[in-house]
Amino acid sequence: MDNLKTYLPPLGRLLMSSLFIWDGIRQLRSPSIFAQYFASVHVPLPAMAIWISVIIHLLGGMALLVGFKTRWAAALLALLCVGTGFGVHLPIGDQDNMIHFYKNLVMTGGFLYVIAFGAGAVSIDGKAG
Repeated sequence: MDNLKTYLPPLGRLLMSSLFIWDGIRQLRSPSIFAQYFASVHVPLPAMAIWISVIIHLLGGMALLVGFKTRWAAALLALLCVGTGFGVHLPIGDQDNMIHFYKNLVMTGGFLYVIAFGAGAVSIDGKAG
C-alpha cells in the first residue's frame, strides 16, 4: 500500500499536467490561430489573452508535473478550468461543448484533491518537507 501512496501521486500529476503542457505547446506554435479562436468565443483582448494562456498552461503544467509549488499550480489550473468551462464550454444544446464542460469540472475536482493532499513524496515539494 505504501508503494501506491508513493507512485500514484506522480502518475496522477503526469496525467493531469499532460493536457496543459500539450495545449500550451499547441498555443505557442500557433498563437494567431488561437487568438482568433479566443475572439470567436468572446475572450477579451484575445491577442494578449493567448500569451497569458500559454504562460498559465506551460508553467502551471510543468509545476504540477514536477511537483513544485504544487498546491498553487493546482489552484491556478483549477481556476483556468472553471473559467474556461463556464466561459467557453457551457452553451446549452452543444453536445461537444458539454463534454468539454464536464471534462473541465472533472479536472477541477482532481485539482481540489491535489490542493488538499499535496504533491506526494516523489516531487520537489515532497523533498523540501
